[in-house]
Amino acid sequence: MGTAMQEVLPRHTLIVLVEDKPGVLSQVVNLFRRRNYNIESLTVGHSETAGMSRMTVVVCGDDAVVEQVIKQLYKLIPVTKVTDITDDVAVIRELALVRVHAPASKRGEIKQLADIFRAQIIDVAPDSLTIEITGTEDKVDSLIHVLRPMGIKELTRTGRVAMVRGTSGNGG
Repeated sequence: MGTAMQEVLPRHTLIVLVEDKPGVLSQVVNLFRRRNYNIESLTVGHSETAGMSRMTVVVCGDDAVVEQVIKQLYKLIPVTKVTDITDDVAVIRELALVRVHAPASKRGEIKQLADIFRAQIIDVAPDSLTIEITGTEDKVDSLIHVLRPMGIKELTRTGRVAMVRGTSGNGG
């Protein structure tokens, strides 16, 4: 049998508003786990409404899979609203912290690279610099790509945070 090319599934960005109570995150994650859907990224934080949290969930799947995920999310009591903003005009950002090997001879070059990407050096150690970058996933990926040859010691990323661009005054 021949090898089949692996299908690349589209990435969907879901905004899920939930009650801010213990165990809600676990319920949402378990829903994905039980159905064998992979969460590509997940961010959670307080929303503009007291007692409500906002989740930004990135999941890969075709429209039918994502529609099923949304239906299942609505069955969870703490979930109040689910919106697929994949096709909406949205502001999407990610934050990354990158600790890179930085001997004295390379610090100027690393500082220049950080400046080009409008990133900030937030920690200086004898053998490393920690850089903070905020922007699109492509911007974060690009900085990581140019820093990799320097020797990345540690890397952490938030995953997407997203919001539909406001034009109607109601937040989307």
